[in-house]
Amino acid sequence: MTEKEDNAIILDYLPYGYPMEKHTNPIAQAIGVKTYSLLELIPRRGVTLAPKEKVYIGPDKRDKIYYIAGRLHREKLTETAKIQLQEFVEAVVGEQEKTFVEFFNNAQAINTRLHQLELLPGFGKKHTKEVMDARKEKAFESFEDIKARVKSIPDPKKAIEKRFIEELTVRQRFNLFTH
Repeated sequence: MTEKEDNAIILDYLPYGYPMEKHTNPIAQAIGVKTYSLLELIPRRGVTLAPKEKVYIGPDKRDKIYYIAGRLHREKLTETAKIQLQEFVEAVVGEQEKTFVEFFNNAQAINTRLHQLELLPGFGKKHTKEVMDARKEKAFESFEDIKARVKSIPDPKKAIEKRFIEELTVRQRFNLFTH
């Protein structure tokens, strides 16, 4: 991974570690702000972390995080972490609407049988063709614009959010939004 994370958002904090494991050391489940990597973080002694809290994990002195234990395996996500992840993704997609609208404007065929748009939940060949026809006339400007011009498709914002969550929680052959 070339891009390094400087900050992460806490998804869940387990003061006594994972319930079924022998280790009782505190651990935090988090997501990187830039690369959207799921991470396991070890907090410094005496530090308590809260969901949604932004913590520094970069190369310089860290005040709250002792070290990054590594990648967080999707199977280990706690229920709290999953809820926080959903809220995090909704916020990211809302804040970066332009980026995701650009995805609709620029999505390409992956191979002769599969298009990037078809990886969105609810989008098949028919919806993909309708989006491509509409974007030929004029580039999309917002999620509302997409909904207004391509009437039959599922909600584009919700479709992006669902796909984003799937990429983070279920192994995918192709990733559109996460590394």
